[in-house]
Amino acid sequence: MSAGTYTPRPGAAPLPRMIAAQAVLETRMLLRNGEQLLLTVVIPALLLVLFSAVDVVDTGAGDPVDFLTPGVLALAVMSTAFTGQAIATGFERRYGVLKRLGASPLPRWGLMTAKTLSVLVTEVLQIVLLTVIALLLGWSPQGGPFSVLLLLVLGTVAFSGLGLLMAGTLKAEATLAAANLVFLLLLVGGGVVVPLDRFPDAVRSVLDLLPISALSGGLRDVLQHGAAMPWGDAAVLAVWSVLGLGAAARFFRWE
Repeated sequence: MSAGTYTPRPGAAPLPRMIAAQAVLETRMLLRNGEQLLLTVVIPALLLVLFSAVDVVDTGAGDPVDFLTPGVLALAVMSTAFTGQAIATGFERRYGVLKRLGASPLPRWGLMTAKTLSVLVTEVLQIVLLTVIALLLGWSPQGGPFSVLLLLVLGTVAFSGLGLLMAGTLKAEATLAAANLVFLLLLVGGGVVVPLDRFPDAVRSVLDLLPISALSGGLRDVLQHGAAMPWGDAAVLAVWSVLGLGAAARFFRWE
């Protein structure tokens, strides 16, 4: 045995390895949280099955599952990137977890990157599950995958920025209440299960500017109607992405 075999090598691990390790940890914690799984997986799946099988809401001509699936996919993105992330990050901030992680070799932007990667991994699992359920219910998707992918990424960035903004500025209990309230309000008024044309024109003009409406409407244009890239909806999501991330970076408090 040569000398120095067990000589310690002080110093931080390479940055990509630290981010990957933190992303794996964040994903494991998310998937082990029963309440978060209920919000991110069970509720969207139940909504898809229930409203596809029972004629509760008039979704217009065609098979209800063709209308509902894009909206439920948008809801899944919102539940993970906004609601789930806001609540989890808010309580991590309250208990001092973020403060301690901020003092670790992993830079703060690296921690936010790891959280975003965790959100993306969770969303992939959600989308795969919901797609399988929708196909079993008779869904016939249209359109191109690039448009769908771009809309999902823009939606994730927009909701992630808004979720981090809420978690970094409000108290944990307030974040919990506000995030769930926003989730319920946007579920009803975001074009997820209720078509926006059922609302008065004045109300609809406001609802059309919401990120959930842009995401669900854009996905519906592509997946239900086979349209090309809906640039108007993409622009709305891009604006929300810039505003949300910019405000989160400016006002986020780590303690």
